[in-house]
Amino acid sequence: MTDFTINEMLEMQRALQEKYKDKWEPISPEAGQSHLLWMVGEIGEVIDIIKKNGGTKASGDAALRKDLVEELSDVLMHYNDILLCYGISAGELKRAFTEKFEKNMRRW
Repeated sequence: MTDFTINEMLEMQRALQEKYKDKWEPISPEAGQSHLLWMVGEIGEVIDIIKKNGGTKASGDAALRKDLVEELSDVLMHYNDILLCYGISAGELKRAFTEKFEKNMRRW
């Protein structure tokens, strides 16, 4: 299996947004808050799976793992919509992530 890039996810989200442009709120900075709230809701669903079953069972039981991965995919979909809302590119994200990583590596 190959790596799944941010650019690939962004392109998939653009395709979804285009398909449902007549039904969904348009991607814009104003819509970013809604997508943040939807993402938090999906994170809650991930937490529920782990809280109710424990991390070992949630990651080891095939059916629970499928649900866990699906909910994490929902989180990533909203995350990518947020990137689109604010016009954040994969390159910009990589720079910020790398800078934060380097800062954390020097922290202690």
